[in-house]
Amino acid sequence: MFTATKVQVATYLLGVCLFSISFLVFLNASVSFVITDIIGQNDRIGNAVGTLGFADELVAIVACSIWGVLSDRIGVQKVSFLGYAVIGVALFVFVQAKNVYPGLLLARMFFSIGGAACTTMVTAILPSMTAREGPGDAATAGLGPSSQSVSSELTITPARVGRQRVSATESKSTSPTRIAGIVGTFTGCGALIALVVFLPLPTQFKKQHISDAKALMNTFYVVGTVALLVALACFVGLRKLRGEEHKSWRSIYIRRNEQTTRKRNLPYWTLLSQSVKAGYLDYRIGLGYLGGFVARASSVGISLFVPLAINTYFISSGRCKVNLDDPTAIKTQCREAYILSSQLTGISQLVALVCAPIFGYLADRYRRFEVPLLLAAVSGVLGYGAFAGLKTPEPTGDDGSPLVFVIVSLLGISQIGAIVCSLGLLGRGISGLVETAESSDILGGADRNDDGADGIVQDSMPGFNEEFDESSGLLSSQETSGSQSLTYIQGSIAGTYSLLGGAGILLLTKLGGFLFDSSTPAAPFIMMAIFNALLFIGVLANVVYRCLDGRAKP
Repeated sequence: MFTATKVQVATYLLGVCLFSISFLVFLNASVSFVITDIIGQNDRIGNAVGTLGFADELVAIVACSIWGVLSDRIGVQKVSFLGYAVIGVALFVFVQAKNVYPGLLLARMFFSIGGAACTTMVTAILPSMTAREGPGDAATAGLGPSSQSVSSELTITPARVGRQRVSATESKSTSPTRIAGIVGTFTGCGALIALVVFLPLPTQFKKQHISDAKALMNTFYVVGTVALLVALACFVGLRKLRGEEHKSWRSIYIRRNEQTTRKRNLPYWTLLSQSVKAGYLDYRIGLGYLGGFVARASSVGISLFVPLAINTYFISSGRCKVNLDDPTAIKTQCREAYILSSQLTGISQLVALVCAPIFGYLADRYRRFEVPLLLAAVSGVLGYGAFAGLKTPEPTGDDGSPLVFVIVSLLGISQIGAIVCSLGLLGRGISGLVETAESSDILGGADRNDDGADGIVQDSMPGFNEEFDESSGLLSSQETSGSQSLTYIQGSIAGTYSLLGGAGILLLTKLGGFLFDSSTPAAPFIMMAIFNALLFIGVLANVVYRCLDGRAKP
C-alpha cells in the first residue's frame, strides 16, 4: 500500500501541485498593469517586462539546484513551506515598489526564489507519494541495518518468490508514472485558477469605486494571503513523509548525524554532483532530464511565441497598428489578433489538460519501449514543424485552414506528454521500481539502503571510508533484488531537472527571440521541432541499446 497518508496526498495534489504555477501565471499576467497603474510608467513597458522575466529565470536556474540539495538535508516539507511563504511575502512587497529598477526587479527576483522551491518540490515529493514499505523500513526508521545474514538473503524459498511476485505487481499499481499524469492535471488546473479566480479580482474590487491602482494592490494582497495559507497547509500536511524522519533544520549545518557516528550528511556539492551523474548512469533519469528540457521550452513556445507570431502576422499584413513597447495595447488596438491568440493557446492548453492523465496511464502501461514519450516527441516535431510552415495562423480566409486547431493541439500533446513522461521517468529512477544495475554505480557500487533516503550515507562507502562496520552484510537487500533507490538525492535530482528546464526556457527565449527578429518568425518553432527531434532520437537510441543489451524490461 501507499506509505503516504490521505492528508499527505491531498496536500501534495491540492497544495503543492495545484498552486505551483498559478501564482507565476497571475504575476506574469499582472506585471504590466503594476508598471502602468501603480508605478505610472507608460513607455518601454515591453522592455521592462522582458527584463523582469529574464531576471526571474536566471534566479530560478540557480535557486532550483539550491532548493533541491537543501531538501535532501532539511526535507521537502520545510522547503515547500518556505517556497510558498516567500511567494506570499513577495506578492505583498511587489506592489510596494516605487520604480521598476531596482524596486520591481528585486521583488521579482525574491518571488523567483520562492517559485523555484515550489516547482522543484513538485518533482521531489513525487517519489514519496508512491514509496512502498519494504525490508529496508527498519533502516529507514533509524533502527540500524537488517540482522539477516547474507546466506539467508540469498536463499530462495517459495514464500520469498511469492513476495517478489506480489511486490512486482504492486509496484506497477503504485508507479510514479501514473501519479505523474494526475500531477499534470492538477498543475494545469492551477493555471486555470489564476485565469478564472485571481485575474478577475481587480474588476471585482473596482466595483467598490476605488482606483485601478488600489484595486490591483488589493488583488495582490488577497493572492499573497492565499500563498501564505498554502504554505501553512504544506507545513502541516506534509509532516512525517517516508524517508524524511532524520531531516531537520539542524541538518543545514550539522555534518554528522547525532544519533550515530556511523552516518553523516552528504556535502551539498556531492549531492548536486551525484544528481548530475545519475543522469548518465540511469537511463530513466537521463531521459527525464532531456524530457524536462523540452517540456519547459515547449511551455514558452506555446505561451510566448504563438501569440507573438500571430501579432506579428497581423501587424505585418497591415491589419492593425500597435505600440510594441506596450504588451497590453494588443487587447484594445488589435483585438482580432488577441482573440485568435487566446483561442489557439487556449485550445492547446485544454488538450494538454485532458491528455495529462491519459499520458500517465500510457506511460505506465507501455514503459518498456517508452512509447508515450516517443509519441509526444513526434507530436512536437509535426506540430511545431507545421506551425512554422503556416502562411497564416487564421483558420479562415484564402490561405487559412481549420487544421491550425489540429496543429496547436499537437503542441499541447507534445508539451504535456514530455512533462508527464519525464516526471514518471524520474519517479521510477529515484524509487528504483524497475530492476536495473545502473543506479548502483552512482557511488561506485555502494550500498544504498533506504537509510540513505535523507541524504545520510554509510561511512563504509567508497570515498567515505573512515570507519568499517563489520556487522553490515556484504550484499545489501537492494543489491540482491537488483533494485537501487536514489531517494537519498531525490531533491537534488529534482533541482537538476528544474535547472535544465530553466536552461531550455532561456535558450528558446533569447536565441529564439533573436532569430525571430533577425531571421524569420518561424525560427522559434523550428528550434522546438529540432528539440523534439533530438528527444525522439535520444529515446529511440536508448530503447534500441537496451533491447540489444537485453535490458528493455517493463
